[in-house]
Amino acid sequence: MRPSGREIDMMRPISIETGITKHAEGSCLIRCGDTHVLCTASIETRVPGFLKGSGLGWVTAEYGMLPRSTSTRMRREAAAGRQGGRTLEIQRLIGRALRAGVDRVALGERQITLDCDVIQADGGTRCAAITGGWVALRLAVDRLINAGEIAQDPIRDNVAAVSCGIYAGQTVLDLDYAEDSEAGADGNFVMLGSGGLVEVQMSAEGDAFTRAQMETLMDLARKGISELVAAQDAAVGR
Repeated sequence: MRPSGREIDMMRPISIETGITKHAEGSCLIRCGDTHVLCTASIETRVPGFLKGSGLGWVTAEYGMLPRSTSTRMRREAAAGRQGGRTLEIQRLIGRALRAGVDRVALGERQITLDCDVIQADGGTRCAAITGGWVALRLAVDRLINAGEIAQDPIRDNVAAVSCGIYAGQTVLDLDYAEDSEAGADGNFVMLGSGGLVEVQMSAEGDAFTRAQMETLMDLARKGISELVAAQDAAVGR
């Protein structure tokens, strides 16, 4: 039995509310159960130095957890004077995941930055940030298209992410914190809406897992991704 009472292939309740902030070109608040992440997209008419003159656009991300997003207050990383290794790893994951669904030639020489701020954490924050980040990105790109600033839609596909793992000997979909903290193995699966794999991060915390278990986890992830993509499309009106 899962702590939440969910079936092994059941996602937490998903909601995506758009237009959360006034100034960002695209924004949403994504809720995956008790994990809540604010995602905003900002468009700049510049690219990193290594891309100048290339004709290619760039999509990048920044990620952070608010001090009381967890059960005890965390110190702000700004107060420590630097970002932690976990933060850097997660924001790089978000950036490269979202770039996988973008035609950077069609985007042109502009940069879109996704800011993903965790308001409340209960497991799967990086997955929620990727899924919500895509919605904010989609809305920002729609603004460019509607303004006539780009002629071709640079977004080739949805990008979403979900966690899966082995809890109490069972393969389960969409781990919350109670499961993640006790899982024998856990991973993050990033996929395109069409089913292609973008990235898989999987590791055992105790006993090694089998190929058969990995294939079952992959099937669970595909089911979860299909539900997330449906929620994304509903949020952006597609």
